[in-house]
Amino acid sequence: MQQENGKKSLLGGWNSPPNLVTYARIVLMLVFLWLDIMAGPWGQKDPQFRFAAAVLFIVAASTDKLDGWMARTFNQVTELGKLMDPIADKLLICSALVVASVFGEVQWWVTALFLIREIAVTAMRFLVIDSGGKVIAADKAGKYKTLTQCIGLGMLIMPVWVFSGQISNPARVAFSGGGLAFSHLGVGVPTWWFCYYGLASLIIKIALILCLYSGYIYIRNVLRARKSA
Repeated sequence: MQQENGKKSLLGGWNSPPNLVTYARIVLMLVFLWLDIMAGPWGQKDPQFRFAAAVLFIVAASTDKLDGWMARTFNQVTELGKLMDPIADKLLICSALVVASVFGEVQWWVTALFLIREIAVTAMRFLVIDSGGKVIAADKAGKYKTLTQCIGLGMLIMPVWVFSGQISNPARVAFSGGGLAFSHLGVGVPTWWFCYYGLASLIIKIALILCLYSGYIYIRNVLRARKSA
């Protein structure tokens, strides 16, 4: 009976407006992923697709605040929403990171640490649900992590290199996976170009620190809750 009640409480309000916004974010993530892949590394195959992917990423990331605001304002906070909201964020962020690493725009070790943390926290969330407990919402560190991830990746995805007439192909300037080590290869590269992408890389690293810290805090809180239960 407890498990059945837990399932009912989890699915309660599944069609509420905030949850519908969350579902829409997942759909936007799929469209973004297709555009990003089709654009190629740094968007060199089709800069317009890369621009569209960047815009969709920003829109999808912004809806995270929208559904949360709606849930709190109209008293429509649900267990399903507390579960699906961070999962939708993880799908968006992790898919962007994996594609960026495949394209050589973000180091694989950075993406791997993000993925390990997200998988561990998601598994812990389902463990809590399976044991009949309530879903623990993300804390402030987790929210700051999501914010910095979205800012850093949004900057990285946006193909600002097209605004420089000196660079016709960004692949000719090797970034060593999003770092600042590069080979000139005889191409005149403006300083602002490296400053921009260097800042994006730095913000992603800050997001990684917040990601690992918030993951530790979440798992610690879950273990404490289970001990006191």
